[in-house]
Amino acid sequence: MTPRDHWSVTRKPTVSLLSLHAPCQSWCSLYALTSVSSSLSQWAFAALLYIKYIDVPSLRWTTLKGTEGIDTMEINNTAHILGPAYLAVEYVDSMLPRNPFQEPLRGAWDYMLNNYTKFQIATWGSLLVHEVIYFLFCLPGFIFQFIPFMQKYKIQQDKPETWERQWKCFKMLMFSHFCIQLPMICGTYYFTEFFSIPYDWDSMPRWPYLLGQCFGCAVIEDTWHYFLHRIFHHKRLYKYIHKVHHEFTSPFGMQAEYAHPLETVILGTGFFIGIMIFCNHVMLLWAWVAFRLLETIDVHSGYDIPLNPLHLIPFYAGTRFHDFHHMNFVGNYASTFTWWDKLFGTDWQYNRYQSKQEEKKTQ
Repeated sequence: MTPRDHWSVTRKPTVSLLSLHAPCQSWCSLYALTSVSSSLSQWAFAALLYIKYIDVPSLRWTTLKGTEGIDTMEINNTAHILGPAYLAVEYVDSMLPRNPFQEPLRGAWDYMLNNYTKFQIATWGSLLVHEVIYFLFCLPGFIFQFIPFMQKYKIQQDKPETWERQWKCFKMLMFSHFCIQLPMICGTYYFTEFFSIPYDWDSMPRWPYLLGQCFGCAVIEDTWHYFLHRIFHHKRLYKYIHKVHHEFTSPFGMQAEYAHPLETVILGTGFFIGIMIFCNHVMLLWAWVAFRLLETIDVHSGYDIPLNPLHLIPFYAGTRFHDFHHMNFVGNYASTFTWWDKLFGTDWQYNRYQSKQEEKKTQ
């Protein structure tokens, strides 16, 4: 795009990012915040902003809800710089074979819509998704403790799981899930109604967009988690709230959501920020729940399994990164990615520990 190229507006000659409505302004703030961490996060936020507000095939901006004086925006004479990224996603998607489960899933989705109210779907559906996925993802780590072969992948081998610890964790989880998280889940229906979030099959985003939106939610949640988590480790606060989560110095998968009720609410708020920005279908709520639970249970599992597909995610922290946080109590504060700890140098103890471990292996 040449310097003289600009956005044309139906009722106004030009428009700047600062003149856009509040959600778009928050996009710009979040983009500026994450741009200092890595070039990847810069590209991701720009791409997701583009997908969220632009109807790319027609190269026209859709009407921004709540914006006065702006009906549409269109690009003058030239494709946007992110157009090739969109086309690349479309091309890859077109090369993949047709999903054989698509029609059965559509039938099940239509049955759900025809037999349950939106409130039931948003509330009890979300609770069911959370509970089933949480304990399903915890199951492999639970089984690993009974398989001698898998013990070589356990990070802290001198601290095996015990029935007493797991039972204590389970009881706390039941209290947290049904007394703390369920009341929050009850607000899902009102959130979808307020923002006119659709439930129907035809408006459901295709899988590349769901993945992109989940990645954007993860970037936002990771940023929120890093700074609030770091505050919780301040010596004046730690013993009152976050110490509960660190009761187990050798974590296991089920312990991922073992925390003080205040921590559940405060750190859990980061989960909803991305939803408020990205959500254009109720399916994203459930996809993001699944992605976030898979990530947090993986890093708390205590097992560093080879060929873990999550390690294909750029800058993914992984189990060893977070396991060291529980063992050391200091550093490695981020939830999903490594860039904030690298940027602020809060991973130096972990790097030194890893170097010493490598030296022992070579001796």
